[in-house]
Amino acid sequence: MDEHPLLRFVDGPAGRRARLVGSGLDVWEVIEVLRDNDGDVAAAADYLELPLGLVQAAVTYYGAYPEEIDEWIEANRREREEAHAAWLAGQAALRR
Repeated sequence: MDEHPLLRFVDGPAGRRARLVGSGLDVWEVIEVLRDNDGDVAAAADYLELPLGLVQAAVTYYGAYPEEIDEWIEANRREREEAHAAWLAGQAALRR
């Protein structure tokens, strides 16, 4: 926490995650928005309605621990795809 004072760590069913102080957003979520905005920190801060400094803190943490954040991003992508496939299967079953 000394190196990343704007982050706190939270435990959940999927494990321990780095979260921005006062925002409820995990670092991986902010990095996803940054990627969607071509790395534009100001655009991501505007979209997330966060102070620029918090988004910059997420970038700094990602620079120090890219593997950790990339694992969270990949886990979320897999979960999203599985949920979408299940929804599509349910929709197909309704049409039978």
